[in-house]
Amino acid sequence: MAAPNTLGIDFGTSNSAAGVTVAGRPWLIDVEAGETTLPTAVFFDHGASSMRIGRDATQALIEGDEGRFMRALKSLLGTPLLREKRRIYKQEMDFIDIIARFLRALKTRAETATHQDFTHALSGRPVLFHSQDAARNAQAKIDLRDCYLRAGFADVQFMYEPEAALRATAPEAGLGLVVDIGGGTSDYTVFEQQGDGTTRVLISHGLRLGGTDFDRRLSIDHVMPLLGRGSAIRNSFGQGTLPAPNRIFNDLATWQMIPFLYSADTRRKARDLAQHAVEPAKLTRLVSVLEDELGHDVAFAVERGKILANQPDHPAPRIDLKVLERGLTVPLSSEALNRSLSDQVSEITDHATQALTLAEIAPPRINRIVLVGGSSLLDAIATDLRQLCPNARIYNANAMTAVADGLALASASAFA
Repeated sequence: MAAPNTLGIDFGTSNSAAGVTVAGRPWLIDVEAGETTLPTAVFFDHGASSMRIGRDATQALIEGDEGRFMRALKSLLGTPLLREKRRIYKQEMDFIDIIARFLRALKTRAETATHQDFTHALSGRPVLFHSQDAARNAQAKIDLRDCYLRAGFADVQFMYEPEAALRATAPEAGLGLVVDIGGGTSDYTVFEQQGDGTTRVLISHGLRLGGTDFDRRLSIDHVMPLLGRGSAIRNSFGQGTLPAPNRIFNDLATWQMIPFLYSADTRRKARDLAQHAVEPAKLTRLVSVLEDELGHDVAFAVERGKILANQPDHPAPRIDLKVLERGLTVPLSSEALNRSLSDQVSEITDHATQALTLAEIAPPRINRIVLVGGSSLLDAIATDLRQLCPNARIYNANAMTAVADGLALASASAFA
């Protein structure tokens, strides 16, 4: 029996891609005009039944179109929120429906570009969706499978993302470590390779921490204080003050939680905080963010600031918050960036150490570190990994597409 037509899909927290094998090489399909990757983002137009995805969804947000924007949906896998029915502009749906629509759009675009039907999918997955909760980790795989089936695929198989990236990496004899830092998770694969490309995976290990967590930390440290985090709120029933409750700010700094904040109850609570605030101007900004649904605009500003601060030659990296107030910016030097992210970078390095320990490989024996994912390109991460594995050469030339390339290569034999 011939193998079914299988589409390799890198469904990421921040970006997604799809590809197949052509003449023994990976071929990533243009899923947007001239682009082989697209943001994992969706936008529901107000009053319309259509859903826009990728850069089109992001553009709708930037242009201020009336509707609901969502990003980092992958982070909801394994959580109770995923299967809760919600009314989104006259439609009752859960987040499996939303993710399935996104995957169905990828499927359709791939079929249009290749003139063939894809009945099966090979999907990347993190080693651990939830590193601190085994039950949620198991449920997340069930959830993701349901998303693919609801998207119209007859079946789906999964491959660990760092192992997929390894398939797309040029072979080199010795011991290596793949460090894949995605939007929501960090994954590690320790491997041994022969000169002819024969590869043996020694261990794969994972941690639920990624680029969106970096954004969250930077937002909490540098932006949320301008919206009232830590501000004193007068007690409406007597004397004295209390700090503004952290939860609303923590959720506003978290990509996947932002859409849940635009409720009448949350907006009422924010107005109440502003009314009793010792620093009312800051809490008034919070009210504006919620009333005008600017949470994702703020999150994008933080993400852009992070990228600028990681450029050593940039003269004045900052988080530009003009969307909230003309001229409002927050300086974000590389030193400030590293201070805010120091605990998370250390955690990523600690788990790289754990992966090597599980593989029973001493760090000095590693001769190559393969960095994968946009967040792996943070200077602080490369510095820590060089210190951990002093004899290793850092390879990051294929950081942005290695997982998608590997899945495209593996798709040809996934259901053989």
